[in-house]
Amino acid sequence: MVGYDPRSSNVVLGPEEAALAGSAAGMVTRALISPLDVIKIRFQLQIEQVSSRRPQGKYWGLLQASRCIYTEEGLPAFWKGHVPAQLLSICFGAVQFATFEILTEIVHKNTPYSCQTPGVHFVCGGLAACSATVACQPLDTLRTRFAAQGEPKIYQSLRHAVFTMYQTEGLFTFYRGLVPTLVAVFPYAGLQFFCYNVLKSLTEPQNSESSKGGIQSLLCGSLSGVISKTMTYPFDLFKKRLQVAGFEEARKHFGQVRSYHGFLDCVVCIAKEEGVRGFYKGLYPSLLKAAVSTGLTFFSYEVFVGLLISLKGNH
Repeated sequence: MVGYDPRSSNVVLGPEEAALAGSAAGMVTRALISPLDVIKIRFQLQIEQVSSRRPQGKYWGLLQASRCIYTEEGLPAFWKGHVPAQLLSICFGAVQFATFEILTEIVHKNTPYSCQTPGVHFVCGGLAACSATVACQPLDTLRTRFAAQGEPKIYQSLRHAVFTMYQTEGLFTFYRGLVPTLVAVFPYAGLQFFCYNVLKSLTEPQNSESSKGGIQSLLCGSLSGVISKTMTYPFDLFKKRLQVAGFEEARKHFGQVRSYHGFLDCVVCIAKEEGVRGFYKGLYPSLLKAAVSTGLTFFSYEVFVGLLISLKGNH
């Protein structure tokens, strides 16, 4: 089970084990879903309409974008920004799952609510993700910059990117897009944990102990990822647009570029210039990514938790 489980009284999972399992799950998932993430970011940052019916911008379809990136930038382009992205996934997974374990245990032991109550999972999941977001936002910004740049590269390495961004744009640039991220991540992560808990409760036998991975975790995680991503997607797009502010030079050959003066200006400009559909650019690859990444994350997490509990129980 994801979160504190009073049924597993023999071996209790501590925050350290949860952090380790979360890091491992994040690392495995990130390596597999990076190509979808790069394509999604390219769609999100494109001002022109993303449509195969009336192609206007550089990218107008999932397969077309894949071919275009591969032809112009080569296969490694699908893993651009993989180092900061991998660091982000490891850090985020560790903080999120460790915090979630701690919060659900506190709620179960100190409130009249059970840790298995879906509403508890929503609140604890949202708070855990907010904690992880604040801790990992600079890595997310770096990941976005690397995925957004084409050829020739503006940033040659992670170290070069950190020093260049700090010297030219200041410390605040690493936290651009934090407001829409926090606004979105609470319901997004909350819905993930909520839906996952509900779906697992509906599909596993009543008398079973917490599962340790399997096709059930993969399917429940995938469905919860699709539901949560669909409901909170525009905020992810706003975040990406704000994160590349000051990075316009590297975006010129991709098409039109825009600079936004904060979160509200970003929302208003997109609504005026691109319409409501502009809020959902890149939704299709994002849903694919959400289904794969969330399913793999919960699946991997429960597998690693099962291994750690087995090792802990043998000592």
